[in-house]
Amino acid sequence: MPRVRFDKFFRYNELSRILKRYAKEYPDLLRLESIGKSGEGRDVWLITATNFKSGSDVEKPALWVDGNLHASEVTGSTAALYLIHFLVTCYETDETVRRALDSRAFYVVPRVNPDGAEWALADRPREIRSVTRPYPYADDPMDGLTAGEDVDGDGRILQMRLEDPNGAWKPHPQEPRLMVRRDPIETGGKYYRILPEGFLKNYDGVTIHVRRSKASLDLNRNFPAGWRTESDQPGAGIYPTSEPEARNLVEFVMNHKNITGTISFHTMSGVLLRGFGVRPDEEQIPEDLWVFQKIGAKGTEITGYPDISTYHDFRYHPKQVITGAFDEWTYEHIGVFSWTVEFWNPMKQAGIENYSYIEWYREHPLEDDLKLLRWNDKALQGRGYVDWYPFDHPQLGKIELGGWDFLHMWTNVPLEFLEKEITPFPDWIVWHALISPKLGIRETSVTSLGKDSFRVRLVVQNEGWLSTYVTKRALERKATRGVIAEITLPEGVSLEAGKEREELGELEGRAYKNVFVDELAEGTSDRVKVEWVVKAKKGTKVRLLAKHERAGVVRAEVVLK
Repeated sequence: MPRVRFDKFFRYNELSRILKRYAKEYPDLLRLESIGKSGEGRDVWLITATNFKSGSDVEKPALWVDGNLHASEVTGSTAALYLIHFLVTCYETDETVRRALDSRAFYVVPRVNPDGAEWALADRPREIRSVTRPYPYADDPMDGLTAGEDVDGDGRILQMRLEDPNGAWKPHPQEPRLMVRRDPIETGGKYYRILPEGFLKNYDGVTIHVRRSKASLDLNRNFPAGWRTESDQPGAGIYPTSEPEARNLVEFVMNHKNITGTISFHTMSGVLLRGFGVRPDEEQIPEDLWVFQKIGAKGTEITGYPDISTYHDFRYHPKQVITGAFDEWTYEHIGVFSWTVEFWNPMKQAGIENYSYIEWYREHPLEDDLKLLRWNDKALQGRGYVDWYPFDHPQLGKIELGGWDFLHMWTNVPLEFLEKEITPFPDWIVWHALISPKLGIRETSVTSLGKDSFRVRLVVQNEGWLSTYVTKRALERKATRGVIAEITLPEGVSLEAGKEREELGELEGRAYKNVFVDELAEGTSDRVKVEWVVKAKKGTKVRLLAKHERAGVVRAEVVLK
């Protein structure tokens, strides 16, 4: 077994070696492939996890899991790697994991965005949102400060503090490390201007403009659902899936109709984000909303992370919505249940409760900052918040560097907490996979009709909790075809009634119906019968097959007698 630590983040070459070792060590459970190249030509690796002895992955319902779409959010890569490790190491001892790998498949991409992650994990890191390519312009951007650069080469990206009588900040009187806002009418103190760590281009000695990053594209705005142009939503790319990292995902998902759900690993906030980023719950399809809430409640039970609505609880601005996200696309266009996991919550660690996940960053009590600082001192031995120290900046001259080390304390889980934080999630992911629709054979029978004629019957049922179509949105989008039954006859046998290939419609599961009485009166909507009349000699063998893109494939062989 590969010896892998889950209290660290891996550079691309090391991550590639680890994935190759897992695939080599567990050939019956794992296969490794590249689903495409990044902008800089790196392979984007995908692990298919299933028991290949029990059938091909494409003939089983599948769950998609990805990590590290955003460059600096490398926690997602380790979490995806841990999922792979969990599946293969628990297969022999955990009945639930074994059932999942025998009957379902998992498609896991630990690092969607390898180029951006290399910047974040470099000895001298650079922090960007997504890919390293220039966007929206190829030439060098305007003059000003480029934020997110390590100016002193210490491996951290902090803040820069400049003494300025017109600055908005001052040291806390009891805790001088902490910078607090000055009162709107306050004068006569020692004040500072705080800037993100970075270099300036063509500084005139007076004007500091924090410019937009030269690489300002956001991959999670580049997917097709609701995509908007740069003027409406900055960072969205020049057209949907214009970026190879996004296109890799879209092409794979579209070519694998067996995917029934998606989970994307991001940071931070410590929440399970369900879709509907552009509409309130009141405008959603009720049945889909109920199932989302059921899946989320199970996720909360297992992981401790609350499940929340993107629209109601996670919008960056009350008058704006986010479109073009991966989870929005996979629900809106493909019609599967899609989630974004935002790992890690520093506020929770510090004992801060009952706050808004987004509005807290705009305004919060001073006591929250003191709690975070105390937690940093105790749990991280002061590494998360760096006391201010002098530095001779190449453009600004004498300044101070310090403040929060966002990359290592906020944007990602601190390494000593990493494994504990990601450990609960495979149980929820396996549960999510096992609620998918799953075709099963309820009955096969042969009835002699005399004169070498036989009636052949096949009854198939959906043994999964979800319906074969998965969501009502999928029905609206006509995203699935229904169950297809086929009969294969040997040479010399004729089909006298029935069709060699017949579409039988969708099958319901055990998930929520419209109202309580409908649940009691649902009948047998989870099964379907198909019959053929064939003319053949006794003892002839006939092959039967039923399949559904999202519910798998079942086969049977009957003897005419």
